[in-house]
Amino acid sequence: MNLTRCAWAANVQPFYQEYHDKEWGGPVHEDRQLFEMLVLEGAQAGLSWETILKRRDGYRKAFHNFDPMKVARMTDAKLEGLLLNPDIIRNRLKVFGARKNAIAFRAIQKEFGSFDAYVWRFVDGKPKVNRPSSTNALQAQSSESDALSRDLKKRGMTFVGSTIIYAYMQAVGLVNDHSANCFRSAGS
Repeated sequence: MNLTRCAWAANVQPFYQEYHDKEWGGPVHEDRQLFEMLVLEGAQAGLSWETILKRRDGYRKAFHNFDPMKVARMTDAKLEGLLLNPDIIRNRLKVFGARKNAIAFRAIQKEFGSFDAYVWRFVDGKPKVNRPSSTNALQAQSSESDALSRDLKKRGMTFVGSTIIYAYMQAVGLVNDHSANCFRSAGS
């Protein structure tokens, strides 16, 4: 079966198409998955998303399957050891940032009952649906990503600039940017 996909997912590696077909733009409400994508989007800063997806399993192993409580408790020695791990991006700021973000993530969970309850407030509890006509029509940030970025920074997170957060919002379905002709545009 030949599916019409968003242009960025049309002629790519099968694992990248699978990410588009099964994940990207679909609403996520599970805190561990929300944390996973936050770490991965931060790791992606300055790199391609394909580079990160190729290392996703390595990140899962390195960061306790993205259990925010376990990541928040990682020691400096454990994080230093990860800087030698070829299965992840070995950038000191990003590796140590994962723990910093896990600590802030846990504080948000405590304050709001879940990260899900917190983050979905920025789009009034339902996905913001856009239907870009082409990849060039995709935006890189929005007033919602600006607001979420500011709030996450205020709470002590790192690698959460508005552009990174907009990509995060797309990834976890806070924003649905599947193109109008994509098979996933109707119901991600």
